[in-house]
Amino acid sequence: MSILKKHEAGIKLADLCREYGISDATFYNWKAKYGGLDVREVARLKELEAENAKLKKMYADLGLENYALKDLIAKKL
Repeated sequence: MSILKKHEAGIKLADLCREYGISDATFYNWKAKYGGLDVREVARLKELEAENAKLKKMYADLGLENYALKDLIAKKL
């Protein structure tokens, strides 16, 4: 967020990228994703992304267990 704020304040993109060791593409990806958000919104977005990743993992684990149980039942019949 601080890099985006510095760019909005007028610091040249090339100088920012050199200072922080990022590429222009990385900066523009961050700008597309976080542009217009304040710090609280970005923190909330990070929390939601972490929760979403956790839920996806739980869903995948349950799917594997379900598949294994169905396979076990099919073998017994």
